[in-house]
Amino acid sequence: MADKKTKGKALAARMYDALSREFPDSACSLEYDCPQNLAIRGILSAQCTDKRVNITAADLFSKYPDMESIASEDPDVIASVIKPCGLTASKTRSVIAFAKKMTGEWGGRVPDDVELLMEVPGIGRKIANLIVGEVYQIPAVVVDTHCKRVMKRIGITESDDPAKVEKDIMKVFPEDTWIRLGHLSVDLGRKYCTANNPKCDDCPCSSFCAGRK
Repeated sequence: MADKKTKGKALAARMYDALSREFPDSACSLEYDCPQNLAIRGILSAQCTDKRVNITAADLFSKYPDMESIASEDPDVIASVIKPCGLTASKTRSVIAFAKKMTGEWGGRVPDDVELLMEVPGIGRKIANLIVGEVYQIPAVVVDTHCKRVMKRIGITESDDPAKVEKDIMKVFPEDTWIRLGHLSVDLGRKYCTANNPKCDDCPCSSFCAGRK
């Protein structure tokens, strides 16, 4: 077991080093102007591109510049604004629920507690980890579809379950890499380790990837 963990840590170090060199400016692709707006962008990001989320969120926040205005608006009106992001009904409920939490029991402050954030429908562990990591710099691993895919292919995990993938990552990557690692994984997944036809020959992880084609 110890040998397996040692090998896992060595693989993780090689991966992080390779990705850091390949993507030196890696960062969250959701725009971040304030904690509450980032959280709403996170809600809108489910099954939607970050580019579309940023455009739609800019429209939403130009019309509703604070949580009070979102919380008090007719849900149908909010739905019409965020419709381009898809899953309109559920995202509308989530956005309004978040705004009401912010103007109510949270007293205008986005919590730095993952479990508390997950009380809002539409904020799962992935988005909660993103929020505490980006806003409060609390070490957290964001496991999205890109991260799950690249970690399994490279050999960091054998699981498809996001919770298990998160635990496997935390076992072998140093805590101070967790926040940036999520962004690096997204960059790798988008540029090289795509779901279909991955560019293995050009990938910076090709020399040590367990799933190299």
